[in-house]
Amino acid sequence: MNFGKMMKQVQQAQAKMAAVQEELKSERVDATAGGGMVRVVMTGDLRVESVEIDPAAIDPDDVELLQDMVAAATNEALRAAQELANSKMAAVTGGLSIPGLM
Repeated sequence: MNFGKMMKQVQQAQAKMAAVQEELKSERVDATAGGGMVRVVMTGDLRVESVEIDPAAIDPDDVELLQDMVAAATNEALRAAQELANSKMAAVTGGLSIPGLM
């Protein structure tokens, strides 16, 4: 195999992956918990952008429930953002799992 050709292909793949990673910064996913009482919006590069809490979810006598809803919505948003990133990267890598990319 031609080493120069292989290096060129690697460089092209790296450029495409960098473009996808940049694109993920502008992608958004959201998740809710508690029937929509808590909503978390996360970017495709795994940054929490916002957390919305319905005032009806705030019960001083049951803080643990609100904490659980925030955790559940955040975890679901994280899962959705990772799924989005993986699907976009798979388009670049042809479905190969390359350690260290995500």
